[in-house]
Amino acid sequence: MEIQFLGGAREVGRSAILVDDALLLDYGMLTGEPPQYPVGRPEPDAVVVSHGHLDHVGQVPALLRGDRRPSIHWTPPTAELARVLARDTLKLRGYECTFTESHVQRLGEVEQRHGYGEPFTVAAGGTEYEITFHNAGHIPGSAHVFVTDGDTRLLYTGDFHTDDTRLLSGSTARPDADAVICESTYSDVTHEDRARVEERFVETVRTTRYEGGTALIPAFAIGRTQEVLTVLEDTEIRPYLDGMGQRVTDIVRRYPEYVRDPEALRRAKSGARYVTGHDGQRERIAADNEAIVTTSGMLSGGPVMRYLPMLRSDPTNRVCLTGYQVEGTNGRQLLEHGRCELDGGVVPVAARVELFDFSAHADRDGLRSFLDDYRGATVLVNHGDRCPTFAEELRADGYDAAAPSVGERVTV
Repeated sequence: MEIQFLGGAREVGRSAILVDDALLLDYGMLTGEPPQYPVGRPEPDAVVVSHGHLDHVGQVPALLRGDRRPSIHWTPPTAELARVLARDTLKLRGYECTFTESHVQRLGEVEQRHGYGEPFTVAAGGTEYEITFHNAGHIPGSAHVFVTDGDTRLLYTGDFHTDDTRLLSGSTARPDADAVICESTYSDVTHEDRARVEERFVETVRTTRYEGGTALIPAFAIGRTQEVLTVLEDTEIRPYLDGMGQRVTDIVRRYPEYVRDPEALRRAKSGARYVTGHDGQRERIAADNEAIVTTSGMLSGGPVMRYLPMLRSDPTNRVCLTGYQVEGTNGRQLLEHGRCELDGGVVPVAARVELFDFSAHADRDGLRSFLDDYRGATVLVNHGDRCPTFAEELRADGYDAAAPSVGERVTV
């Protein structure tokens, strides 16, 4: 089995892995100015998608240009989330986008949806592959992708989490494999105990409101928003919900089998107050000592950029960041320097800023415990800022490990 890394190798973003020049695992994009896409121009016979985040699924509609019609395989939540992300990308990038609405609509012509633990067969490049999705515990519908051609067994982890959270059960499936392509996002980090994170988060939101401030909670629309809402559901706090997280929450609610506690999510959605943005609603909410959950999680757009100018000057207010802030983003600048870009200029923010580690990725211990089951396999490390270092650490511990570069081919 020959594997080529078209993106996501020694980096986070634009994940794309081509198997035998015919079967494509993920096809994402790295947002930025300009955005970055996978290298080359693959023309696969089939595409298998691990989960519905932009860096893994953002370029899939572009594979349907011209007369190309590869089959596309994903879980039901991923299928719906991919469409939400595609249409949001179209709205943001307009004519610069690499696909059109017609390509998004073509997804319905070629897609096949599969549940966890349900093997299916895909023909690509003259080879029949048996593929199985296993719960990856990252976001609703996220999957480890197990691929076998009858001779070689490949496990592509996608993004995964080994611990249970309010929203999801952690990854537990460990199918036998000859080679593992493993993410490494937090290979040098130990996450804070989740119960403690939740306790600090709730107390911060409560204290902010008690002191007469507003808690602005930027959250990724997919996964993180639903996690935060479920944490707040356990309290007296009824947050406002604004932005893409509304649509995503509605989608996730339609697939109860892909969350840990569907009833808790139902209560969380019922307790959240949806924002329409009409008739000065956001201005009233910002001035009313409330908790506001909104996109985007790294302050790169969305309604959060409407609220921040109204809240930034008052130190009684808080900005509660709920996830990692990538270097170079507005959120990272706010966290490290107390300022961010608003209305075309960089301005100071007096509102207090706190970061809460609601990560949906396995940390160092989670990665190592996962890989304990694959000591006899070839481990190919990807999706991280320190892939070569992590691969070296694994080799020192007796693994056959490597960190391929973008464009590199590896035979397993």
